[in-house]
Amino acid sequence: MPGRKTQRDQAKEMLWERGIVRLSEFKSAGITAATIGRMRDDGEVIRLARGLYQLPDAPLDANHSLAEAAKRVPKGVVCLTSALAFHELTDQLPRSVWMAIGKNDWSPQDEPALRIVRFTDTLLAQDVKTTSIEGVPVKVFGVAKTIADCFRHRRSVGQSVALEGLQEALRQRKATPAEIARSAASGGVSTIVRPYLEALTANG
Repeated sequence: MPGRKTQRDQAKEMLWERGIVRLSEFKSAGITAATIGRMRDDGEVIRLARGLYQLPDAPLDANHSLAEAAKRVPKGVVCLTSALAFHELTDQLPRSVWMAIGKNDWSPQDEPALRIVRFTDTLLAQDVKTTSIEGVPVKVFGVAKTIADCFRHRRSVGQSVALEGLQEALRQRKATPAEIARSAASGGVSTIVRPYLEALTANG
């Protein structure tokens, strides 16, 4: 039938619209794994990771790794050092993307590009922002929440990283002392954050 779209045409359209597409998404749209495999062999798509595809000429965002992570862990929220870097509050360039998931959520195995941290449902739902990176919706914790989480997980990310994030957030005015204090209280780290917050605001 003239004008009928092939599976390849459909796959390319999905990739243009969504930026990064999972193999399961292709299958749901009626596009077979064999078609994607042939497209990869022909250089029409590139395989970013297991079951994750993108067009070879797709423009890459500076936060490309966050878009990949969001596709790999759909329920995840970018957190800790990765969220600090996204908000431009640290010079640290984490080798892996830190992702928060629920206590019982599925976690990908053997993924060196990911650092998974489990949050309670309450903490996972607080101050979540959704941004678009390369057409992919990516959930990231807000500034105040990220700082509180870094203090809560200071043994993992480092106390100096948490303190740097706090200093930069106040200096760049990306969060108010009151917002940070509220997030610290919600995360159970109020007594840890308060002395730093008081010292920094007293000098300001």
